[in-house]
Amino acid sequence: MTELSNVLRIPAAQYIRMSTEHQRYSLENQVTAIAEYAEARGYAVVQTYADAGRSGLSLKGRDGLKQLLSDVVTGQRSYLAILVLDVSRWGRFQDTDQSAHYEFLCREAGVAVEYCGEPFENDGSMVSTIVKNLKRVMAGEYSRELSEKVSRAQKQQARLGFKQGGQIPYGIRRLLVSKDRQPRFVLGFGEQKGLSTDRVVFVPGPIDELRIVRRIFRMFVEQNQSMSSIARELGRELINAELPRWGVSGRWWQYQSLPA
Repeated sequence: MTELSNVLRIPAAQYIRMSTEHQRYSLENQVTAIAEYAEARGYAVVQTYADAGRSGLSLKGRDGLKQLLSDVVTGQRSYLAILVLDVSRWGRFQDTDQSAHYEFLCREAGVAVEYCGEPFENDGSMVSTIVKNLKRVMAGEYSRELSEKVSRAQKQQARLGFKQGGQIPYGIRRLLVSKDRQPRFVLGFGEQKGLSTDRVVFVPGPIDELRIVRRIFRMFVEQNQSMSSIARELGRELINAELPRWGVSGRWWQYQSLPA
């Protein structure tokens, strides 16, 4: 009896996406909610497209959604509907027409898009169209405001002298400090802070590394040597295991370890 009921169900694909938001948007929670919706509405999920840890601001990096759209447009699919938890999981595009365009591509190919956690039916009625577009605007606005808040907080932390990610320069070490700037200990390679209230600041590294950094600057500024000649000279002195090779890429300085 169960096998027969499954055969009679409408084949559907599910699209799930999780970024770094609240736990209720975890992939497992989305799958559970979609499964309940499918059971109640007569769908059978036959394929899953997933984007884990991806922002909904654009299509870039969302290989799951790209593959879904490709399968729908080219007809390389075996389902008649796409089940998504809500409008924001489909995307938080700043241009609401972008989200509408992707949904239109599916509908034009004969594949319906169903939002399992929304209080409206995606049936093309005037009410559902208005509510859906409002949800799209709200989703985009949420991401825009969140981006501004995160950017503002990062800039403030940087002004206070706290590390905001990125590579550790040669001759520098990371010092873990409390929220009151009380020093805790120097972090080793690969170590991370354990408390969210702690901060990381840069401090001078070992004196041997500082001597090498000063020497590199003297060779470059006073002796007008190029970065490649500096690297070769230091390499010949058999200290390449401890030295970075400085190179120029555009207008940014970057380094990498010298070859043995």
